[in-house]
Amino acid sequence: QVQLVESGGGLVQAGGSLRLSCAASGRDVSTYPMGWFRQAPGEEREFVGVIGMNGRPVFYEDSMKGRFTISREYASSTVFLQMSSLKPEDTAVYYCVADPEGSWRSPEAYKYWGRGTQVTVSS
Repeated sequence: QVQLVESGGGLVQAGGSLRLSCAASGRDVSTYPMGWFRQAPGEEREFVGVIGMNGRPVFYEDSMKGRFTISREYASSTVFLQMSSLKPEDTAVYYCVADPEGSWRSPEAYKYWGRGTQVTVSS
């Protein structure tokens, strides 16, 4: 069983930065691609990005390229989402995910989900 625990969410002003962390535990967790989704109120879950098990490849949703960066630290089994130039429309609950089967952009592909961390961007 794999457990994912997100942290680092909070309130930030537009244009600011925030770094989310996802601490992963469980068997073989370092071998799984891991990524992030987000969900705004009343909206469906949206793909943010994913990082392969060796740190490559890394894919991002087009609207987040250049503003968001995903990285992973194997020693601590942690995945990070560095977000900059944040906009009010980035406000959402951000979820860490792991172990996809199928399309990495599809939320249904991921076997493991964290409980999420709230990010609120004020204008």
